[in-house]
Amino acid sequence: MSGDPQQTLGALLARLEVRERQIAVEAEAAHEQIVQLTALLDGLAQAAEHIAITRKTLLELTDEAPLAPAEPAAAMPDGPAYQQIMAVFAEADAPLRARNVCEAMDLNPAPNNINNVRIKLKRLTRRGILIETEPGLFTRPQPKSPGSQP
Repeated sequence: MSGDPQQTLGALLARLEVRERQIAVEAEAAHEQIVQLTALLDGLAQAAEHIAITRKTLLELTDEAPLAPAEPAAAMPDGPAYQQIMAVFAEADAPLRARNVCEAMDLNPAPNNINNVRIKLKRLTRRGILIETEPGLFTRPQPKSPGSQP
């Protein structure tokens, strides 16, 4: 007889047991996701805290002492070659190329010497000590007169 209450109860209990195991597996998977998300949240919170501390420190530093002006970039690099180069430009009345500077410094205008001088000229240009009026042509910046317009 298929309507036997024992068989129906046994089948129901078996189905409940299967469902209980499925729920346990799903709960374990959800728990793992929660653990991973918690770790991610902790990492993000820590990163945000570090940024806040850095911002606070920077603001405190600007309150304590004024920032140095941007002019130190114009500081002359160390080395006698830079002094010699600037002496050449002090006497020059027109823009010069690296080859012209080599010749004025009594250096053999070999490619290696020209390239070394060009590198130094570019460094002086980056520091604002010289300007490159066109590619490869260097000169000293002209002082601005009081009545000149920007």
